[in-house]
Amino acid sequence: MLPTHHTREVFASWPAQVIVVRLSASRPGSVSLEASLSSAHKDSAVKATRVAAAGPLPDGRGSDPTLSMAGRVADSAIRFEARLLVLAKGGQQEVRGQKIAVTGADTAVLILSGATNFKNYRDVSGDPRQRNDGALAVVRGKPSDQLRAAHVADHQRLFRRVALDLGATPAAALPTDERIRGFASGNDPQLVALLFQYGRYLMMGSSRPGGQPANLQGLWNDSNRPPWDSKYTVNINTEMNYWPVEVTNLAECHLPLFDALKEVAASGEKTAREHYNARGWVLHHNFDLWRGAAPINASNHGIWQTGGAWLSQHLWEHYLFSGDRQFLRDTAYPLMKGAALFFVDALVEHPEKGWLISGPGNSPEQGGLVMGPTMDHQIVRGLFGAVIAASRILDTDAELRERLPDMRKRIAPNQVGKYGQLQEWLEDKDDPKNQHRHVSHLWGVYPGGEITPYGTPELFAAARKSLEFRGDAATGWSMGWKINLWARFLDGDHAHRILRNLIQPAVDTGPSASRHGGLYPNLFDAHPPFQIDGNFGATAGIAEMLVQSHDPYATPTGLSGVQSGEAAVVHLLPALPSAFPSGSASGLRTRGGLEVDIAWRDGKLTRATFRARTAIPLKVRYAGKEVQLEAAPGRRYSLGPDLRAVAQ
Repeated sequence: MLPTHHTREVFASWPAQVIVVRLSASRPGSVSLEASLSSAHKDSAVKATRVAAAGPLPDGRGSDPTLSMAGRVADSAIRFEARLLVLAKGGQQEVRGQKIAVTGADTAVLILSGATNFKNYRDVSGDPRQRNDGALAVVRGKPSDQLRAAHVADHQRLFRRVALDLGATPAAALPTDERIRGFASGNDPQLVALLFQYGRYLMMGSSRPGGQPANLQGLWNDSNRPPWDSKYTVNINTEMNYWPVEVTNLAECHLPLFDALKEVAASGEKTAREHYNARGWVLHHNFDLWRGAAPINASNHGIWQTGGAWLSQHLWEHYLFSGDRQFLRDTAYPLMKGAALFFVDALVEHPEKGWLISGPGNSPEQGGLVMGPTMDHQIVRGLFGAVIAASRILDTDAELRERLPDMRKRIAPNQVGKYGQLQEWLEDKDDPKNQHRHVSHLWGVYPGGEITPYGTPELFAAARKSLEFRGDAATGWSMGWKINLWARFLDGDHAHRILRNLIQPAVDTGPSASRHGGLYPNLFDAHPPFQIDGNFGATAGIAEMLVQSHDPYATPTGLSGVQSGEAAVVHLLPALPSAFPSGSASGLRTRGGLEVDIAWRDGKLTRATFRARTAIPLKVRYAGKEVQLEAAPGRRYSLGPDLRAVAQ
């Protein structure tokens, strides 16, 4: 007799808002199971019922067994309910206490829905039972194949926008854990492409329109007391989560963050008024589901004023990549303006230099309260520049637009210290032996764009020196940042060296844990413990090796090019590692509303194709050459290795 093969298929469907488990076997009547529900929350109870069908069911059944589990989160206003519907073909189903038993079926489909009473940070009047009723009513009459098809179509609509081929070796046939162990000493470029796409996959799974944004663990948390409370830490981590969304063609995944910002800004207005007697809004070190904006935890990191200013620039980036003026007018500009108004009121004059400086705050997360850390000033300059440009585009707030340029010029400048480094503070007190995981003062290199090899070569060299002092070893998310920084420093081989440090087995315990990141066997990034930002940082960094579109002529005091919303500059293969001699990428996006496909062989560009969404002057740079184009919406432009037009 041939053996019976059992198949278990599981998928979480965004369109249906349920998790589906389909169990089948190669021999009819071979599927038997008991299904139950349990909770990590003590205040919960399970009961079994039968749900009457809205219409006739297969096999003449009149109802299907269902488990419900309702409860409350301890010390919280949150109530919840989970519902499990079991649909079997053939065999028998029965309720056994608080379990559902299926015996001798051909197939069984388990559909799990879940809901809470949470509506928003001010309203917990939702009915989880009613929400589950609605979700199950939609899916109950649909075959599992139909649910799966809708799920796959939804996934492919996003995922297939971008393809990346870095080459493949025999290592690609090994199990993932073995590939991680062997990456540093072997040759496995396909694992880098897999890690890149895995970051996109995780973003699709943790940040969809209408839901919450991705937090420190994305949404994959298995603890009632997770590390850092699964909050939104905004002195790097939340922002890093969203670094890849625009460039890797997942722009709609940005929207939950913007929805959260609207709510945080409402809280932040009160914080700005009560704590600083200032207009606008402010956000400090972190926020959570309840959208608090005030200083939190210890003063050595909790009293930091520029979280909202940094997040506001994600709004501007979304506009730069899309050219969506309605979004700029209705969503981005009001929030950006509010964040800027806070600093119009909160910046103070340096008693000796006459500069405008921020504070009190810190340079995350070095510790100690200071005035005027470099990172703050880079962020505020970037914010002021974005508000100036946006107000020009929208032709609004002329008085503010006239005031901000002067204030922007007066903000304390980037400074080069005695070791040739970019100073982290107003005073020249950097320690070249300091290898702290935070590289906060390099914000102006990445994700900002005010320090570049073209516009500010002296500062660019000083920033690189600072990164050299910090070293290559770090925790997971810090390595994600360093990959992007080395790509911006146009050093693809050094960026790849950091990538090798990241792609190694994670270490969670022992003296080295505080310095060692790595990956778990499922490719989750380790901080350690698990923290998802390193995955997203790595994805963004790999894209940054292949294409860059921040303005290469930006200066600390002026606006030009894409920062003003008037032009786009695309740098092709700016930091291609020698480890990826041949390959291709398609569907990457750039500022200026362009999609880019690129291919290269033996380390040299063979072809680049641009698809324009907006009318914008375009400058393309590769290997020291530049060409200019006038991009028109809907047009395609193909260039060869000499940047001359080629037939499409």
